[in-house]
Amino acid sequence: MESETILAKQFYSNNDAVINESSLNSSLFGTKNKSSKAIVERPSSGFGLMVLIGTFILMLAGAFFVYQFQPDFEQFQIDRVNSSWGLPFLIITGILFFFQAGVFLYNSYLYLRYKAIPSVSDEELPTITVIVPAYNEGKLVWDTLMSLAASDFPAHKLEILAVDDGSKDDTWYWMQEAKKKLGDRLSIYQQEKNQGKRHALYRGFNLGTGEIFVTVDSDSIVKKDTLRNLVSPFVTNEKCGAVAGNVHVLNNKTAILPKMLNVSFVMSFEFQRSAESMLGSVLCTPGALAAYRSTAVFACLPEWINQTFMGQPSDIGEDRAMTNMILKQGQHVLFQRNAVVLTNVPEEYTGLYKMFIRWSRSNVRENLAMAKYVFTDFRKESKFGPRLLFANQFFKIVMTYPFLLFMLFFIAIHPLLFLSSTFLGILILSSFSALFYAKRYSVSESFWAYTYSIFYTFSLFWIAPYAIATANKKGWLTRGLVVAK
Repeated sequence: MESETILAKQFYSNNDAVINESSLNSSLFGTKNKSSKAIVERPSSGFGLMVLIGTFILMLAGAFFVYQFQPDFEQFQIDRVNSSWGLPFLIITGILFFFQAGVFLYNSYLYLRYKAIPSVSDEELPTITVIVPAYNEGKLVWDTLMSLAASDFPAHKLEILAVDDGSKDDTWYWMQEAKKKLGDRLSIYQQEKNQGKRHALYRGFNLGTGEIFVTVDSDSIVKKDTLRNLVSPFVTNEKCGAVAGNVHVLNNKTAILPKMLNVSFVMSFEFQRSAESMLGSVLCTPGALAAYRSTAVFACLPEWINQTFMGQPSDIGEDRAMTNMILKQGQHVLFQRNAVVLTNVPEEYTGLYKMFIRWSRSNVRENLAMAKYVFTDFRKESKFGPRLLFANQFFKIVMTYPFLLFMLFFIAIHPLLFLSSTFLGILILSSFSALFYAKRYSVSESFWAYTYSIFYTFSLFWIAPYAIATANKKGWLTRGLVVAK
């Protein structure tokens, strides 16, 4: 019990709590969790400081050696241009560089114009059905359901459904405990066997009665005003078919990887999705928190549940697929920065790379699906936004293997030049992410942007090429992992 209270105090003091501290023991964290010790264990602050110091030593050393090796860099460039493949590659990379720079500047302009839509009044709020699919989440599903029940949303307009997708642990027990506490406010269902998250959501969609469907992962916590902020755009914009929530990392105090991912998530959501929202074309509504107009869901539900890739049923990327199909209907997909959800992320390398593989495979699949409609007359108003976003994704995928081959060639020919230029590049390019996070949240935590870039560059660079080569493979990948709950 003591460890749960520590976690609760830490979470709610840092993240503008859903319920006040005095009610923790009697409500959200009122039942003992035998594995809670694993959650509250933190890495040594001294170790974290050593990692950050090491990060800056590497980057500054890179800058120093780039200066020292300047003649070698010049000779390498001359040799590359004079080779049969060097000049064409240089021209292509130059074009892509200016394209990416242009996209970044345009996104920055859109971000500066972005404003989250304020919450509408209780009378204007639509009826909603919140669907929580769960598989082997244990007591985390209780925490999720309690945070939803504590939302500042009219009770008579809020329906909560939880679907146990054939869990093998005590997930169903915790759903039943939540049902005892919440009564008619919560409906729980159990799949006879594990069929996958898509099928659990499908059952929820068919059972739900709300005008808006909200999906929340069963290891996530919503803030008190999250639901009302999330669904308000449907009231103010009749063309809105879906809304993406703002995902932060819940366990960002427990390990080094979540610390890094927390900075990365803020950049991905609060910068990138803000820009996409201004174009009405957010490419992915995250599974952790998303909302869909029910009519838009039912318009594509048969296609979505029966989706296949290379002849096999799709069992991943259900969130990206639903977003894609709603965009194809000509509807807008927006982002609400003020609708915050905190979700658990992997704390070990194995879980992280498997999660990224799943996301990357889904990205490849849905970009191929998007290619079939994005250049058609799928939307009455301007289609420039979704086409630009598609082109940006497309070029990244197409150039994955050429850049991988160039990187391997660079390493083989001039390993010191590669290392020094890479560290200098990280110092320069990651500074934007660090400054963005520092301005929005915390200066001290922003330095993890540099560490994450080094970590990703040297240990996860293989994800994209591997995902492209294995895009047809099925499997959730992370479901078999043992995760502390």
